[in-house]
Amino acid sequence: MSVNACAAAVQSGDPDRFLAAMAAPPHARAVLFPIFAYNLEIARAPYVTSEPMLAEIRLQWWRDALEEIRTGQTPRRHEVVEPLAAILDAPTCETLTRIADARRWDIEGEPFLSEAQFRAHIDASSGNLLWSAAHLLGATDEGAVRKLAFADGLARWFQAVPEMRARNMAPLVDDSDDALRALAEEALDGVKGLRLSQPARHATLSAADAVALLKAVVQDPARVRDGGLTVSEFGKRWRRLVGGLR
Repeated sequence: MSVNACAAAVQSGDPDRFLAAMAAPPHARAVLFPIFAYNLEIARAPYVTSEPMLAEIRLQWWRDALEEIRTGQTPRRHEVVEPLAAILDAPTCETLTRIADARRWDIEGEPFLSEAQFRAHIDASSGNLLWSAAHLLGATDEGAVRKLAFADGLARWFQAVPEMRARNMAPLVDDSDDALRALAEEALDGVKGLRLSQPARHATLSAADAVALLKAVVQDPARVRDGGLTVSEFGKRWRRLVGGLR
């Protein structure tokens, strides 16, 4: 029932990843729904309060929960923590903790000092998320998963730029057309000809829209700034269906 609760939370708060999980085989959903539900919980943490200290406390709560699982303690009762405890190993607890650490940027809102720091942030969030899921499903091709995760994370980040700016954040080091196009092209080059193991494919169905979105940025980088970076609902469902069948 706890996995069902995770699925319901993801369906409500992260419908794209819900569709991706539903396109995966049933055994994979038992991993994907708790992982995605955890990601949703910590993504919300910086935004449910205007007090930075309270947001830090919420993130620390999740760090502590992961530490309990990592060290074999009886985990705290929570509809997401309990299904996580059933699937996580110690290394994945550490990887998921790094996602929580990355979310401190949402609290502090400090500008990135370099493109390298920006790329590291995308990997710390998107890369660690998809690699955690892939690892738990039995994948060993971490480098390939992280390349696809970077493309997915960058595309999602580009989509969120207008909202982050509305919150007085500085989400980009350089928002010029040339810089945005270069980032998109770099990510697309990373996934060109990429071959993933079957477990990795199951874990990364949520990245199905990344290539289409990044190609749109290459064609018209202004869509990042004006909030016009979208894909059709039909396209989303079709790519996940095809990915699931493959």
